[in-house]
Amino acid sequence: MKEKVLTGKKHGMAALLGIMLLFILAFAAVIFGAVMIENEENPTFLIAGFVLIVLASILCGGLKVLKPQEALVLTLFGNYVGTLKDAGFYYVNPFCSSVNPAAKTKLSQSGDVSDSAAMLAIAAGKTAGAGAEAASRKISLKVMTLNNSRQKINDCLGNPIEIGIAVTWRVVDTAKAVFEVDNYKEFLSLQCDSALRDIVRIYPYDVAPNVDTTGDGVADEGSLRGSSEIVAARIRDEIQKRVEEAGMEVIEARITYLAYATEIAAVMLQRQQASAIIDARKMIVDGAVGMVEMALERLNENHTVELDEERKAAMVSNLLVVLCGNRDAQPVVNSGSLY
Repeated sequence: MKEKVLTGKKHGMAALLGIMLLFILAFAAVIFGAVMIENEENPTFLIAGFVLIVLASILCGGLKVLKPQEALVLTLFGNYVGTLKDAGFYYVNPFCSSVNPAAKTKLSQSGDVSDSAAMLAIAAGKTAGAGAEAASRKISLKVMTLNNSRQKINDCLGNPIEIGIAVTWRVVDTAKAVFEVDNYKEFLSLQCDSALRDIVRIYPYDVAPNVDTTGDGVADEGSLRGSSEIVAARIRDEIQKRVEEAGMEVIEARITYLAYATEIAAVMLQRQQASAIIDARKMIVDGAVGMVEMALERLNENHTVELDEERKAAMVSNLLVVLCGNRDAQPVVNSGSLY
């Protein structure tokens, strides 16, 4: 279904003045008719006055006020009439009704009013009448952010992780949002969950060997932790494909939380610590071997001392122990002869 924007309907002020004039005439007719009844004359004016009051009350239903970035989807006896989008004071067919199936849906996102706010409004003495009901049926065209709940998903290696995303979106086609899906807010939330699962299962949490995340058949270094921008872009594209039919545009998707699940978090932390220790030890050993080689070369160049192979091996062993040890070495001074 295509969206049809109604234009040329901003006659709300003129219609309001006409309705007020109709009410004045109706009350005048009622008063005049009451006087005529007291004089035992024809009650035609009294009946006409009540008819005019009923008519004016019905015509009041066609007054619509829209603020910026709001829209009203109108139907007449079940048929889609059009959408009011621009801010202003409108007058439409009073028998038209506004439709918004997601008006009462409360999600963890911007733009959704909590029940506590409604309770405060009632406590402050504000009436929840037809105007409030009409306001609740307006569709917001503003950019909103959906902060979906964290999910536990297995990555491509089978490790359970917890991940959460924030999706920035807006409605671009009100007719599709209202008529193509049952509830466009719930539809978006479910599609976000599904798309997130599909994308996360492609990547490992951290860089792993022999893993293809791009689908080109070549192993790469993609990961959830190291390629968050690429993963977020793929999640955004996947969600957009799924909600296109609902008239929504996904502007951005961002990963807001990423961690191993609690049942393996401690083990994975030990694994990361062990990997860091191994990398550090490797760097220390490489540096120590280089320093030992440099020391032996300097001794040979300057002929400071002549060492046989056995003494060189002992010297290398001692230097490596000193350079690679976790604690400061305690030197032992040999005050005797070399042999």
